[in-house]
Amino acid sequence: MSENKLVAVVNGKEITQGDVLKFLNDLGPQVAMQFQSPDGIKRVIDELVNQELLYLEAVENKIEKDEEFQDILNQTKITLLKSYALGKLINEEEVTETEVEEFYNEHRDHYKKPETVVASHILVDNEEKAQEILKEIEEGLSFEEAASKYSSCPSKEQGGNLGEFGKGQMVPEFEAKAFEMEIDTISEPVKTQFGYHIIKLNGKNPSRVRDLEEVKDEIYQQALRLKQQEKYLDKINELKGKYEVKIVE
Repeated sequence: MSENKLVAVVNGKEITQGDVLKFLNDLGPQVAMQFQSPDGIKRVIDELVNQELLYLEAVENKIEKDEEFQDILNQTKITLLKSYALGKLINEEEVTETEVEEFYNEHRDHYKKPETVVASHILVDNEEKAQEILKEIEEGLSFEEAASKYSSCPSKEQGGNLGEFGKGQMVPEFEAKAFEMEIDTISEPVKTQFGYHIIKLNGKNPSRVRDLEEVKDEIYQQALRLKQQEKYLDKINELKGKYEVKIVE
């Protein structure tokens, strides 16, 4: 789609595919989806034409001279100027690679990843059924096949695999058992509020400090926000010394 392609002309004003794309982008992705068909694009073009017609009449009738419009225009200008001034102040800030490394070294404890485990389970309603399943597994049925065949949890579609999780993410009884197990072992039935679980521990990941490369982008954004905030506060303090400020209580 060429953004320069002409789609309409209103009193000499050209409307292009670029104008159509901008209109759709301003709507947001969910609403814009409703206008992706040829008929939807035509409706957008019609709306852009309609808006241009209203603009032409407003100019002809000198609506911009209305007192109410001037008030709105002034308030909008003030709001935009405030926003622009703030952006101009803080957007000049940058964070260097050295500053990222220094921030990381000074705050290493903030980037600790807690211990996690990787586990699968089979969930059934009663302990008797759980014991019967355990017996089948002992006789050669794979854990994954047993989960797919008997488990009432949606994870049955993945052979009972729950993926990786840390402490505080599962119900206490399940979590306590999973974290004390050895890799590749299968538990006796564990009772929780959901029923009886047979747990298989697939892996353990000890607590560790994440590498700098893992958190570099996160640190950059955090350090940038701190520098911007510091610059903002410094500027405000400077301006308070320049202009009179009186707080009325």
